[in-house]
Amino acid sequence: MNNSSVYQKSKDEILKTGRKYNLPQDKLEEFLEPDRILEVKIPIKLGTEIVTFKGYRIQHSNKLGLYKGGLRFHPKVNKDEVMALSLWMSLKTAVVGVPFGGAKGGIAVDPKALSEKQLEELSRNYTRKIYDILGPEKDIPAPDVNTNPKIIDWMADEYIKIAKENKTDLPQNKLNAAFTGKGKNGLDGRVEATGFGGVTVLKELAKKLKLNPKNTTIAVMGFGNVGYYFADFASKEGFKVVAVSDSKGGIIKKESNGPLALDIPLVMECKLEKGSLAGCYCAGGVCDTRGGQMITNEELLILPVDILVPAALEDVINDNNMQNIKAKIIIEMANGPVTPKAYHHLTEKGAIIVPDILANSGGVAGSYIEWEQNMKDKKYKKEEVLKRLEKMMTDAFENVWNESVKNKTNLKEASYLVALRKILG
Repeated sequence: MNNSSVYQKSKDEILKTGRKYNLPQDKLEEFLEPDRILEVKIPIKLGTEIVTFKGYRIQHSNKLGLYKGGLRFHPKVNKDEVMALSLWMSLKTAVVGVPFGGAKGGIAVDPKALSEKQLEELSRNYTRKIYDILGPEKDIPAPDVNTNPKIIDWMADEYIKIAKENKTDLPQNKLNAAFTGKGKNGLDGRVEATGFGGVTVLKELAKKLKLNPKNTTIAVMGFGNVGYYFADFASKEGFKVVAVSDSKGGIIKKESNGPLALDIPLVMECKLEKGSLAGCYCAGGVCDTRGGQMITNEELLILPVDILVPAALEDVINDNNMQNIKAKIIIEMANGPVTPKAYHHLTEKGAIIVPDILANSGGVAGSYIEWEQNMKDKKYKKEEVLKRLEKMMTDAFENVWNESVKNKTNLKEASYLVALRKILG
């Protein structure tokens, strides 16, 4: 592996933590290597030619339970990245306390370049190629970057079709449990789960730091599923969400005495109508252009807010901008949004960074509840799902916080410790 390998960097960081806290090195080394790496070729007819895409499913560890992890469709998907993501999943399931291990999968493709029919063919072909290692009692995929309930439904449908051709003895409800994040036979509350879980962590942190939500400003980078629900739930809890952004840029509405709290549901309505956030300055129930301004994603990251929430891409807080970050609290809702160097720099300066393996683990907690619902052939109500999620996220936060206080260390190292102690036994 070369030095720029994401997997290698994650591995080194975990080994360093292991040495510092005298964790058994042999067990740690063994855990860090993935159990299985599957690479597949997926030929698809595009127009008159056959194009072959590369797909992966990496099962990292099942020490604590079945393999679990998302599937992403992105041009940059590669073996190294999927290995790193599968390792993080093993840690994340352990931190949030669900009886799952870690896995990850993906296809190197730009989904926007395919028609819906081609996308469906790709999804179904991928499922056929990895069918043997999947199953409600083996490995349960879910949506991730550029995949959604519709894509998961195609895959689940293909999986069930093959299982029935193979004369499975599993009943229908258990076959439905082979995938989570589904539209059909899915879970009420699964779509909101990641954002909701992040805000549960935010509330617990605010209590520890004695922050008053009304005076606490937040900027959210990324206004997709995770960023939108995070911003929405945070506003409902009384926090001041003053800036949000999507891939084209962000918005803020400044008054003489500081920025106004945005009306998040209205902003979303406006975005859906216009196709992007440009010009959606919605505060206090009105959207108008007075006093509002467009900002770039780079400008959003360096706003003088109390809390910064990167909820889009990895490595957005890095060597180039770390000197200019003013937020004292960063909540990692994306996977790996802060580079190791920036993490070190900001932590030294006294910033509190809630790591992704804690902050965004509401998604896998929701997936666990969906899997359980299918396995037990039940239908849970959204209120009870969110109540259960809140309890799981609160407990996970408490465990990590207590570990960090006990060892006088940051929340990331504390998260690693909580996870590794469970995994290594």
